[in-house]
Amino acid sequence: MKKKGILIVVSGFSGAGKGTLMKELLKNYDNYALSISATTRNPREGEVDGREYFFKTTEEFEKMIAQDELIEYAKYVNNYYGTPRAYVEEQLSSGKDVILEIEIQGALKVKEKFPQTLLLFVTPPSAAILKDRLVGRGTETMEVIESRMQRAAEEAEGMDAYDYLIINDDLDTCVKEMHNIITGEHNRSFRNAELMNQIKAELQGNSKGE
Repeated sequence: MKKKGILIVVSGFSGAGKGTLMKELLKNYDNYALSISATTRNPREGEVDGREYFFKTTEEFEKMIAQDELIEYAKYVNNYYGTPRAYVEEQLSSGKDVILEIEIQGALKVKEKFPQTLLLFVTPPSAAILKDRLVGRGTETMEVIESRMQRAAEEAEGMDAYDYLIINDDLDTCVKEMHNIITGEHNRSFRNAELMNQIKAELQGNSKGE
């Protein structure tokens, strides 16, 4: 019996290392698919439709909303971004575990629509380390860093809605731990109802001498 994949939502603070973590997970294991978002923004140089994003017109995107073809969506700076349901369901049916990297509000919307979604929250070991990482990037002013820390304080209020906290201290260790959590999740009883019913039916048949 082919196992269906698990829908996984990964969220975390800016500077927590989510992007690096996802890249390493996909590089080291072949059973993951990173969800591709649809957007109405124009493609940037080098971006390919169906690889970085599914590029849509506003009319096409709003049609997708009306026809409930998106798992979740939001509007940022006059552009829509969303997760197409068809792509995700196709990957899950093929047995791939599909990862969505989205913020807390989007994560909770996904969990509402798909209660079996696994929610993972990525964080450094402490707030001080988070700030050090943001400063260490060397790409932002202290004002921007302080605003990111403020945003992190707000986001932290939603951490307890997640199933697991992923402490990103050592990257290699973190990738292995994350993979082990997802692997173990496949064995949860509620994800194996069909197999359990099959075994029950076989045992009942056996006890009746069939």
